Amino acid sequence: QVDLVESGGGLVQAGGSLRLSCAASGRTFNSYAMGWFRQAPGKEREFVAGISSSGGNTYYADSVKGRFFISRDNAKNTAYLQMNNLKPEETAIYYCAARPAYWGTTLRTDFRSWGQGTQVTVSS
Repeated sequence: QVDLVESGGGLVQAGGSLRLSCAASGRTFNSYAMGWFRQAPGKEREFVAGISSSGGNTYYADSVKGRFFISRDNAKNTAYLQMNNLKPEETAIYYCAARPAYWGTTLRTDFRSWGQGTQVTVSS
């Protein structure tokens, strides 16, 4: 299991950009697929983006394709989520999560480690 800490959230105007970071503890970060999820008030936590343990494969929710980009730097034990052209309805707490496998999935239950979340607020 890894410990995860997100950062980079904040307040941004609609159409703006933010870059979230997820710092992981431990020496086995490159054994974990990573995912980003978000949860808006009163809604279920939903999948946003995922990346394989090597970084060679990425996948996205349809709603963010072409605007959000997930990446990772295994030498720095960090995953990132670049978010562009943000929309007010994307206001949520964003969480990173780790799965001890090469491939990630879109299912919350497949990820074993979670960060505490970082708030992203998009104003109209």
